[in-house]
Amino acid sequence: MTPAPDMRALFDARDPDRYDLHSRHLNNQMVRVLKTIGFDARFTRGLGAHLWDASGARYLDLVSGWGVFAIGRNHPHVAAALKTVLDGELPNLVQMDVSPLAGALAERLLARAPWLQKAFFANSGAEAVEASIKFARGATGRAGIVFCEHSFHGLTYGALSAVGDKLYRGDFGPTLPNFQEIPFDDLAALERALRLRNVAAFLVEPIQGKGVNMPSPDFLKQAHALCRKYGTLLIADEIQTGLGRTGKFFAIEHFGVEPDLVLLAKGLSGGHVPIGVVLTRKEIFAKVFDRMDKAVVHGSTFAKNDLAMAAGLATLDVIESEKLVENAARRGERLLGFLRGLVAKHELAADARGLGLMLTLELGEPRSLKLRAFWTLLESMNRGLMCQLITIPLFKDQKILVQVAGHGSRAIKLLPTLTLDDADCDWIERAFAATLAAAHESSGPVWSLGKTLIEGSRAAARA
Repeated sequence: MTPAPDMRALFDARDPDRYDLHSRHLNNQMVRVLKTIGFDARFTRGLGAHLWDASGARYLDLVSGWGVFAIGRNHPHVAAALKTVLDGELPNLVQMDVSPLAGALAERLLARAPWLQKAFFANSGAEAVEASIKFARGATGRAGIVFCEHSFHGLTYGALSAVGDKLYRGDFGPTLPNFQEIPFDDLAALERALRLRNVAAFLVEPIQGKGVNMPSPDFLKQAHALCRKYGTLLIADEIQTGLGRTGKFFAIEHFGVEPDLVLLAKGLSGGHVPIGVVLTRKEIFAKVFDRMDKAVVHGSTFAKNDLAMAAGLATLDVIESEKLVENAARRGERLLGFLRGLVAKHELAADARGLGLMLTLELGEPRSLKLRAFWTLLESMNRGLMCQLITIPLFKDQKILVQVAGHGSRAIKLLPTLTLDDADCDWIERAFAATLAAAHESSGPVWSLGKTLIEGSRAAARA
């Protein structure tokens, strides 16, 4: 028998070549981005909320793989569950059979949404969105899909057609017909869109992930009432907000809404095996799969594979046993209070918002003349550049990995693991306090970095 490959050894052996390998064979523009902003740290290990680079320095990860690592990196319970699948010689993906693990995971997820009765598994969040669009059209006999400005639902064609950011759609048009964009949190616009009774579904994130944009307290509830009035289904995209992220298992629980379809993915993977799921009402499911010859009218080859199902089951174990939903609520309340304190103290900080461990600090044009001139110059070069002058020193000096909330955004987004403890929160507060204070000092490192970026931009323009 051929010896099993040692992937740790292979990782370590090829690690010095990682950026060259990606530049030659994968996305060289991503490598350019990392090197330009100084994020080419060569991470070599991850555990829980933390990462270690090639020099052994430890970082606090506030990106968590875009929310994939809700229960932290390399959780031993998930790793052990996956090992039992591999060692158990399970009859995986027989196709002309059904898996007990898929049934068990569906049962546990639906118990969290007792108004829904059916589950459909997919390989990713984007696939779950695609399935929900098909289900809505199949169940209603209508073509229209309404979505919101600034939304993000994925990058496959159906999902992309409902993305409210022109950066992602610009080079790939035309997107699918019968998709209509409305402002987020605008009930009047929603009613105008639904009034012709040709809309299959309103697809909406309870809290928009790109900017952590919050709805009005009654928006989702009234939106659902409008959907009922006009025969439209409500699809809640909880791919980023679900599984405890906002301090409730579903974000919709904050707003008292029971949508017709709920989408989950990201954190359900345990960080190991991609998975997505559509939870829906049985009458919707029954209209799609309404005859035996239509049992395979929609599906995906790997969607119910035993490794993904095991990862989902083990992830739910961890969320429940470690009380991560409650932890997200508690740590999030503390951090949101801290961020609001920064807004009260610093003129560059304009707003802080979010729920649980889905938070953002938004920057805004300062009042003082010198700061405002610096802001204006940076923003004239690239909208949102001031945010990078915060995220870069947070990374380099404070060992905090954090992201700008979206293309052209003026918001810094915190999307950490749900396992944060008091020491992690202390670290975040020290780092943000020091970096925001430095951003207001004209002789500080943030201003030096800004001047370097300005000079580099001018040199590039001259070339």
